[in-house]
Amino acid sequence: MDIYPSKQATENLDDPPNSRLFVVTSRSITEDALRESFSVFGDIQGVWVVKDKQTKESKGIAYVKFSKSSQACLAMEEMHGKVLMEGTKPVKVFIAQSRSSTRHRDVEDEELTRIFVMIPKTFSEEDLKDTFKEYGDIEYCVIIKNKFTGESKGLGYVRYYKPSQAALAIENCDKTYRAILAEPRTKAAATEDYTSGSSRGDYIADPGNFPVMDYRCGDITRCLMMSTRAALTQEQIFALFDIIPGMEYCELQRDAYGMSKGHALIRYSNLGSALYAKEKLNGFEYPPGNRLAVNFVDDGEERGSPVGRMAMQFVAAQMMTAVWNGPSTSQVMKPPGFSTVSTLPRIQTDVSLPPPKKLAPPDSKAKERLFVVFSPSPLPPDVLEDVFCRFGSLIEVHLVPGRKVGYMKYADKQCADEAMAVLHGRVVNGVKMKVMLADPPREESHKRPRTY
Repeated sequence: MDIYPSKQATENLDDPPNSRLFVVTSRSITEDALRESFSVFGDIQGVWVVKDKQTKESKGIAYVKFSKSSQACLAMEEMHGKVLMEGTKPVKVFIAQSRSSTRHRDVEDEELTRIFVMIPKTFSEEDLKDTFKEYGDIEYCVIIKNKFTGESKGLGYVRYYKPSQAALAIENCDKTYRAILAEPRTKAAATEDYTSGSSRGDYIADPGNFPVMDYRCGDITRCLMMSTRAALTQEQIFALFDIIPGMEYCELQRDAYGMSKGHALIRYSNLGSALYAKEKLNGFEYPPGNRLAVNFVDDGEERGSPVGRMAMQFVAAQMMTAVWNGPSTSQVMKPPGFSTVSTLPRIQTDVSLPPPKKLAPPDSKAKERLFVVFSPSPLPPDVLEDVFCRFGSLIEVHLVPGRKVGYMKYADKQCADEAMAVLHGRVVNGVKMKVMLADPPREESHKRPRTY
């Protein structure tokens, strides 16, 4: 099947996204007839009728490429179900899938009517609506808020009734809003507990109770470019980025004379590690007074549509939590002779913690036990021990296998009470903890007492 027999396709058929129509029509409809019918909606860059390779006859399928997404969406809304020529069947008009897409279904209105924007944290939902209502009728506006503080994250959604309205908003709104199409809602997302200032529970997952990075400045990849004004060696850069688990490539860029260009290319084995390295090392001063600049660079992997990119980016945000809860940085070996770079903090939390204290002897008698519930998943035992030992007299940490709960055993009741008061409801490494007094162990004659 020759989709574009005329060879007049533009350099990028998916630029801008969602600007190409897929039209199901009668075999008697010509390219000229399609161009005449659709040209009233905007600048047409190309029309292609799909023809049979052998007979050269039309298959009753065509593509119409516009210069703008809003023009294509308006044409779809107005022309779907219309009869182009007397005696022919009504045409069916859809937004065409991007050529790199692997899906086998049409782009639905659900994917074209909701936009994701970056807004001032002082914006109310009414402010958001007033700002974007000039582009069309708005079904609802939502501001994403921190689950625990209720404060705006500076992000929001605007849902229009028509795809053309959402496209106009993206094309014409102030560029500081960085408007893009929002990721389609999924059944999985609808089951999560999101706090968005609305009763609707169907928005993109909250990346967590941490500062939101600007995921839309460019594609997030596993590859980073580090820039420095100071003359760092290959060994120093390697040791700096090797602190984060998963580094598989590090090379200092040099000119033809072997001199450093002040740039290094670093690649990680997973998105989570790259995100963590970017978040922690961008702006890090090493040596003191030299601020490093770390940014994502194209790693050569294929990128999909804007919707696919945003889905990938939010998945990557969730992967950051997995990195935080993986092997702690204290367990990562540093190269010999590199002691000038301080290790990154292994505990990321929203509360100020006292310094670590020694554990109580393992044979100490437990005076109090704390019961801890983790969401979304338990923290590693070494991280828990680091956090709960800071209040003194911690004997041991026990996680219940297969469950999201654990017990902290203390030799002093006052220390346990202080830990409970400080840590209940707090977030450590992306995990929220509920800390409560545990019920006393039941000691029955036919069962041995619990040892945790």
